Amino acid sequence: MRARRTSSHILFAAPIVLIAALTALPVAAQRDIRFEAAEASTTGTLVLAVPETADGETRQGAFARIDAGSQGALTRAINAAGFSGKADSQLDLPGIAGFDRVLLVGTGSGTPDARRLEDVGGLIGRFAARSKAPQVDVLWEGAEADAAAQLAFGAALGEYRFDQYRTTGKAEDAAGTGTLVVRSPAGTDAASAWDNDWKAVAEGVKFARDLVTEPANAIYPESFVERTRAAFAGKPNVSIEVLDVPAMERLGMGSILAVGQGSVRPPRMMVVRYNGGARGEAPIAFVGKGITFDSGGISIKPGENMWRMKYDMTGAASATGAVLALAGRNAQVNAVAVAALAENMPSGSATRPGDVIRTAAGKTYEIMSTDAEGRMVLVDALWYVQRQDNPRVIVDIATLTGAIVTALGNDYAGLFTRDDALAAQLTAAGEASGEPVWRMPMHPGYGKLLESPIADMRNGGGRPGSGTAAHFIGEWIDAGRSWAHLDIAGMAWRDGNELSTTPAGASAYGVRLFDRFVRENYER
Repeated sequence: MRARRTSSHILFAAPIVLIAALTALPVAAQRDIRFEAAEASTTGTLVLAVPETADGETRQGAFARIDAGSQGALTRAINAAGFSGKADSQLDLPGIAGFDRVLLVGTGSGTPDARRLEDVGGLIGRFAARSKAPQVDVLWEGAEADAAAQLAFGAALGEYRFDQYRTTGKAEDAAGTGTLVVRSPAGTDAASAWDNDWKAVAEGVKFARDLVTEPANAIYPESFVERTRAAFAGKPNVSIEVLDVPAMERLGMGSILAVGQGSVRPPRMMVVRYNGGARGEAPIAFVGKGITFDSGGISIKPGENMWRMKYDMTGAASATGAVLALAGRNAQVNAVAVAALAENMPSGSATRPGDVIRTAAGKTYEIMSTDAEGRMVLVDALWYVQRQDNPRVIVDIATLTGAIVTALGNDYAGLFTRDDALAAQLTAAGEASGEPVWRMPMHPGYGKLLESPIADMRNGGGRPGSGTAAHFIGEWIDAGRSWAHLDIAGMAWRDGNELSTTPAGASAYGVRLFDRFVRENYER
């Protein structure tokens, strides 16, 4: 393959024949979502939301009507199964009470809030994805505001699947296709809340999940950009800027270039700007680590589970997906997503431990590990967005360290910031969105652990961990600027510990968090 030489390193023309074949495959189908009045059907496939009741308490509404019409079949079934309607519980009843199938979903005690409604919807979505019924009717009789839209949102998240590369053992095409009809007291009026507030967020999550789930021979810096252009096509008030290698060389972005120079796939810096707010108003910036595959470079990772390192661009996918959601629902805010895209590979042109790198900001650092590449691509991205967009707040998001998984497991993302108000906002948004964060310390002593005898600092060393990584990134943030760093290494991929709204695999963690963060703090 013929090499194309630039002033700093060698790039190769990427092979495209296989990629074209992969990207041409069809995507997994999902059900259309409709809204109707709260009238229970009498046949077909029904999902019935069931509040929790105490032993002996009489059930009302559709449950009672269907039970009476079937000579107590539902009551006998729940008594035999011990089903009481607790939150997160389900009872699947095939061929009962004149229906092909009835799924009872427990909603718990008390009035459900939006988060619980989403979780109920997620269970419904996962059921609907497995069902071959052409129509699944969901009956919600409660009067909670926007309940139908929240149920639909949860269902759209829960029904996600990715099977476009299966050619054998694939579920029949009929499964998960057709219509999901949400029947509630709001009737067809619920469609406006879904269309205006939540549909675009679900699409942003799906976009990010698709990117993360795709293999690294399909998603690499250039194809990430192509997918983004396609997703934003036709969206108003959006512009996309892409810096290629020569452009980054002119700007002195030695850090992201150093990460990408070991790969035949050249790095890219992509900036998506959405201007839905007042003209000239400073935007909110989401800056994402976009390592489309992380081998560790010369500091190569162990082979076990390296396949999952295709997920190392989750931060970039989620930052972009969040702005896609904002643009899709016409949010009245200005927002920027920056995707720092590179593939970290070992080769004769790769950077080495001990090399000294000069960043676009002029700062230098000594490489202690080429596997500490996430912070390397982020610092040039952070420098660029501050110079070009002067954002009022920056949140960077990255699958950055294994140490955060040790600390927080798969329950929280690590939040690092010196801004107490921003920490409170992100914590509240995390709880409301179902994507929680836990604030971690930024001890001033972390800087001592990064001292270098020959450069401004090191990219690791001493006592490596999530705190020193956050400190390193923070060195590129302008004094006085509101900034937070999210380490999502434990949250970006769920393997065997699915949530109702997050099936196994890519979670797209950050899309819902950022959307809620904007809704609650910045929209006019």
